[in-house]
Amino acid sequence: MKIVIGITGASGSIYALRLIDVLRKLGHEVHGVVTDSGWQVLAYECNVSREELAQRVDVLYDNANIGAAIASGSFKADAMVVLPCSMKTTACIAHSLSDNLLTRAADVMLKEGRPLVLVPREAPMHAIHLENLLTLAKLGVKIVPAAPGFYHRPRTIDDLVNMLVGKICDQLGLDADLFPRWEG
Repeated sequence: MKIVIGITGASGSIYALRLIDVLRKLGHEVHGVVTDSGWQVLAYECNVSREELAQRVDVLYDNANIGAAIASGSFKADAMVVLPCSMKTTACIAHSLSDNLLTRAADVMLKEGRPLVLVPREAPMHAIHLENLLTLAKLGVKIVPAAPGFYHRPRTIDDLVNMLVGKICDQLGLDADLFPRWEG
């Protein structure tokens, strides 16, 4: 699969890095785009630079380059995941405000009817946040809140990250075997 990963300035960049690593390990082609605030959070939370991220993905796009390949419906991306997804980016996608490459690529996924997964990381949420997420869910966007479960008895932060990344992979139809499944 050819998968676009968008990273915004919400907390939780570790999820994006793990998903990128898992997708690459599974043999998928990963195209990345990061907002300006996303770069700040990547540096602060994960100590990851542009150069380091560029080595982890197949292609890394400049978010200001609205003419990049992923901005066109003729670019055959199989899916896009935005994680972490800020409420600003959620609002832009929900209202087709394609003012940068990330939001344009997400808009293309919607118009082409291709899978789009958003991983919002905000708490608490107010009514406008929830309305925007509902608008997107009604369009078929999969909303996977960055809220890991505990039924698998996590012992480390990696266990928590792996569970959420595993849930995202589930939405992409990929079996990454990252956490124990509930067996009741």
